[in-house]
Amino acid sequence: MKRVIEATIIASVMLLLAGCATKKYVAQQTDPINAKVNEVEKQTQSTQKQLESDEPKISAAAEKADSADARAGDALGRADAASKKSDQVKSDVRAELNERIANLDDYKPAGDVVVLFKFNSAKLTDEGKQQLDQLGKVGSMKRYFVAIEGFTDKTGTPEYNLELSRRRAEAVQTYLVSQRNVPVYRIQIVGLGKDKPVNDEKTRDDREKNRRVQVTIFSADSGPGSATPNPGSAQ
Repeated sequence: MKRVIEATIIASVMLLLAGCATKKYVAQQTDPINAKVNEVEKQTQSTQKQLESDEPKISAAAEKADSADARAGDALGRADAASKKSDQVKSDVRAELNERIANLDDYKPAGDVVVLFKFNSAKLTDEGKQQLDQLGKVGSMKRYFVAIEGFTDKTGTPEYNLELSRRRAEAVQTYLVSQRNVPVYRIQIVGLGKDKPVNDEKTRDDREKNRRVQVTIFSADSGPGSATPNPGSAQ
C-alpha cells in the first residue's frame, strides 16, 4: 500500500513538471511573435499619426496644384486668343496684298514732284517742303501708294551714294508722314545712288539736278476724287 502511494505521488510530480515544461516551451515560442506584433502595432500607430499630421500639407499642396492648373488654363486661353487674332491680322494683310497685286495694273501716276538736295546733304530744305506740299490732299484717295526714289550725282563711291540716296528718300518719307499725314504703310522708298541720272552731269547745274528725290503718287481711284499731276513738277 505504501508503495502504491509513493508511485502515485511520483507520477503526480512528473505530470506537474511536464506541464511546466510545456508552458515554458510555448512561452518561448510565442513571446517573440507577440513582440513583433506589438512592434508592428506601434509602427502602424506612428504612421497613422504622421499621415494625420501631413494631411493639411497634402491638402494645401493639392489646392496650389489646382490653382496652378487654373492659371495655366487661363494662360493657354489667352495664348489661343492671341494666336487667333494674329492669324486674322495675317489673313487681312494677305488679302489686302493679294488685292493690290491683282489690281496693280489699275494704279496709274496721279501726281509727282522732284525735291532737290544740297551737295552731300540729306536735309530737306524749305523749298523742298513747299514742293512736297504741292502734292495735294492724298487723303481724299481710297486706293493709292507713294513711291519715293532717292538719287545722287556721280561724285563719291557707289556705296556711299547708295546710302546717301536712301537717307534723302527717308527724309522725304518722314516729312510726308509727320506733316502731310500720309500713312507710312502706303509709302515705298528706295535709294538708287547715282543710277538713272537725268543728264550727263557736264556742268555744276547738271549735278545739282541729279541730287534729287523723285516722289510719285500712284492711284487706282477714278473720278473727281483722284489727284491730278502737278504741272509744275520737275522731271
